Amino acid sequence: MFVIVPGRCRRSEDLPPFYALLIFPAMPRESTAEKIARTQKILSALKRVYPDAHCELNHASPLQLLVATILSAQCTDKRVNMVTAELFKKYRTAKDFTNAPLAEIEEAVKSTGFFRNKAKNIQNCCRALVEKFGGEVPRTMEELHALAGVGRKTANVVLGNAFGINVGVVVDTHVTRLSNRLGLAKGTDAVKLEQDLMKLVPQNDWTLFSHWLIWHGRRRCDARKPDCANCEIQNLCPQIGVKK
Repeated sequence: MFVIVPGRCRRSEDLPPFYALLIFPAMPRESTAEKIARTQKILSALKRVYPDAHCELNHASPLQLLVATILSAQCTDKRVNMVTAELFKKYRTAKDFTNAPLAEIEEAVKSTGFFRNKAKNIQNCCRALVEKFGGEVPRTMEELHALAGVGRKTANVVLGNAFGINVGVVVDTHVTRLSNRLGLAKGTDAVKLEQDLMKLVPQNDWTLFSHWLIWHGRRRCDARKPDCANCEIQNLCPQIGVKK
């Protein structure tokens, strides 16, 4: 097939992605109601496929989850779990992290990357927990977000998984990638993506929704080679950005 682009005629398969999207739209334009209905079907399907989906950062307390999530920035859950297996044996309370020499914490978390910044944030965060919250992890977005090293994503992880409080949607790389691929949201701005997804997903499912997308992203919908042929939600996915 040949198409006209400014200044010349070109084959459709040679077109840049922008023109390709104009010529071959991934799916008909959806109304908000239609997108919500499709989202609900996606949720139902992923719930059936991943009934045991959960946070894959190993933790036994809100404090451990908070520390593990800070360490998970630009690092795999697998690596974080390897580090925290020893870390949590040595530092059991917020006071333990506060009183430890910073260099000692840095050495313990070194393999997670950006270790100096992470160690500093963990210690400052735990110091605030001791001074303001009696060593306990607070249960509100505002209080968590005010802690060193704690952004909205980390706060959502802790609130949703440690306390069962759905304040927002955790937007990580998998959630960003799959929400775009599924045509549920656009772009890479985590704040905007979260707000868009919160409008589509029932609040009771906000925490699990992130887990379902993360599990699907790791087990089926790979960034470069998604297993579309065996995908359980293939008929609900416009496969935006997937090379065919």
